[in-house]
Amino acid sequence: MVRVRKARQEDLAAVARLLFESAPDMYMRFSGGRERALATLERAFGEAGNVASGEIAWVVEVGGRPAAAMTAFPVSEAATRSRAFLGLALRGTPAWRWPSTLRLYWAGGHANPKPREDSLYVDALATDPEFRRRGAARALLDEAERQAREHGLPAVTLDTAMNNEGARALYAATGFDEVAYRAPARGLPGFVALVRPVDR
Repeated sequence: MVRVRKARQEDLAAVARLLFESAPDMYMRFSGGRERALATLERAFGEAGNVASGEIAWVVEVGGRPAAAMTAFPVSEAATRSRAFLGLALRGTPAWRWPSTLRLYWAGGHANPKPREDSLYVDALATDPEFRRRGAARALLDEAERQAREHGLPAVTLDTAMNNEGARALYAATGFDEVAYRAPARGLPGFVALVRPVDR
């Protein structure tokens, strides 16, 4: 049985691993390796106000285990949360790596299409491979719509890599429309922005 709930402290390691899997290449480049990226995500989970905080994380349980995770927040909070996550990452990164981390942060901020201001933004969404095709991702996207409604927002937005055909098919099947595209640049993949109107 699939059950959506807010993330709890005991989910820390599982949520960090799932968020990492939502964009492993980006997290490794940003933090300087898998272990450092996971450590940053675990720290971020415990601190309010960033893009990976436990306060904005939801999980899907299957058989009592976290099978999928999502972080989502109003677009109006994106800049503040993103800067807070950058600060966390820099604290755990050797100073000699800071220039490359800052360059990637800047490039990433310009690589993704700009989301709608009046929307809830799904920053990360990932399902454990063992639990795919059981409705976990769909359940989280439905939760995102509920959260948008609670915040009085008319849409849910997200973005994904252009070459992520599986994700794009899932989003199309769950009511998202592709609304903007960014070509690959600065060593980053191309991105597509998607929007799903909220059913009021």
